[in-house]
Amino acid sequence: MISQDIRKLAPEQDPLRMGMGWTVEDLSKPQIMVESTFGDSHPGSAHLLSLVEETVAAVNQHGGKAARYFATDICDGMAQGHDGMNYSLASRDMLAGMIEIHAGATPFDGGVFISSCDKAVPAHLMGIGRVNMPSILVTGGVMNAGPDLLTLEQIGIYAAQCARGEITEEKLQWYKQHACPSCGACSFMGTASTMQVMGEALGLMLPGTALLPACSTLLTDAARQAGEQVLALAKLGLRPRDMVTRESFENAVMVHAAISGSTNSLLHIPAIAREFGIDFDAELFDRLHRGAHYLLDIRPAGRWPAQYFTYAGGVPRVMEEIRQVLHLDAMTVTGKTLGENLDELKRSGYYDRCDEDCAKVGLRWQDIIRPYDKAIGTDGAIAILKGNLAPDGAVIKHTACPKEMFQATLRARPFDCEEDALAAVLRHDIQPGDAVFIRYEGPKGSGMPEMFYTSEAISSDPALGRSIALITDGRFSGASTGPSIGHVSPEAAEGGPIALVETGDLIRIDIPNRRLDIVGIAGREMPQKEVAAVLEERKAAWVKPESKYTRGVMKLFTQNARSPMEGGGME
Repeated sequence: MISQDIRKLAPEQDPLRMGMGWTVEDLSKPQIMVESTFGDSHPGSAHLLSLVEETVAAVNQHGGKAARYFATDICDGMAQGHDGMNYSLASRDMLAGMIEIHAGATPFDGGVFISSCDKAVPAHLMGIGRVNMPSILVTGGVMNAGPDLLTLEQIGIYAAQCARGEITEEKLQWYKQHACPSCGACSFMGTASTMQVMGEALGLMLPGTALLPACSTLLTDAARQAGEQVLALAKLGLRPRDMVTRESFENAVMVHAAISGSTNSLLHIPAIAREFGIDFDAELFDRLHRGAHYLLDIRPAGRWPAQYFTYAGGVPRVMEEIRQVLHLDAMTVTGKTLGENLDELKRSGYYDRCDEDCAKVGLRWQDIIRPYDKAIGTDGAIAILKGNLAPDGAVIKHTACPKEMFQATLRARPFDCEEDALAAVLRHDIQPGDAVFIRYEGPKGSGMPEMFYTSEAISSDPALGRSIALITDGRFSGASTGPSIGHVSPEAAEGGPIALVETGDLIRIDIPNRRLDIVGIAGREMPQKEVAAVLEERKAAWVKPESKYTRGVMKLFTQNARSPMEGGGME
């Protein structure tokens, strides 16, 4: 094993490890890195130390020696409403970089990676692909819903209602004090929950372990099982790139369609694939989503909190329902194929336990995960739009978009930052028929923050939620609903067409035909050649704004970030 080879090359390793309590016998055992995002950063990471200790104990009990490594993540929820959100996407790449540093500086025979949330899970998946040592992902599960099934994604709506005087400050405070009753990822199918599901769908987690209730003993069982199984992978020398193929990523996208997953997956999946040496662009999402059956009745698009997902059977149940479109021969961390795992779960009584959990909340699994032939929708959840406004593409979650906006011509109202756009919405300066633009918020602009508050202010306004669009080179929260189009590429900071839009330009949205175009200037529709000529004149006069980042991480990130449609990560 590599750890033993390194011992021969670096004689200082043995005494240094004995200095932190290792025995002579420990030195010759398979050495396993247990990397987590434990920290008091947010509820998704605050409980992870207990899972780390379960994994460490299992490794040590089964003939290995575990070493704990930590690099905590940030919380997109806590970063909302201020410039802290600009650090969010950059943090993903920094966390992946720390995994590379930890595993590269002191090579191990295998690793267990423990995380829960928006940037941590994709960072760990990127790191697993990059270091390519035998590895298993363990996710920290999902928090319980609050009273009356209150969940955190509703707070943005209530805050906007309070700002408009529709509910009292006291009522808003009550919602805020009851929305997060436990640790774990937020209880809706946002980015954190989506990426936990993606980890299992890629075959890098033990079957049925994504999105478990954070307070459940099932989660501690999963951590122990991962500690045992990683030793088996290490002894076999079975590495992530040996298992995860293009077909594995196609499986993940088909599951993504079935659960109506977060649009942020369009940033993370291509970035993860890149670390596995697989070219997987965002347009493949569109191709695979077309005709895909959307099954999951979980918020924000559905009725139930995410804790119900596991009650209904979780990722395995979703995969059983879409089994005919999956690559069942894809390898997984069990050392078996996906098809073998699914068959084994049926024999094990897994679904009987799930049915009992559903009965406890007065539901059947079919109320939460629809059967394939009774799908909520049959055209997936994500569409990639292209046109003269987004030559390289833009992303919309059409399952969260009002049907009225599937084909619409709107008046442009551009803003160069989210704060100005949000203020205009709350002042009622935005009218039905407007297309609100928020630009210079892409990876090279401000780091690609979420436009969550503006999207929530729009979707919670009865006059606007079904009559305007929000278009940005930034991104959206996995909790966002409404006519929200993000990731517009090329971004404004690179002089993309979104930087050239002026007030009154006519914007055509055509989701069925996957188009996003500027079709008129100053309120008058014009032939495309004339529109192109106007845009050329504007481009000649455009001056790239100076970056507000002159040092540190954000300078490094914005100078080296890739296009949103290529994952938004650093080159």
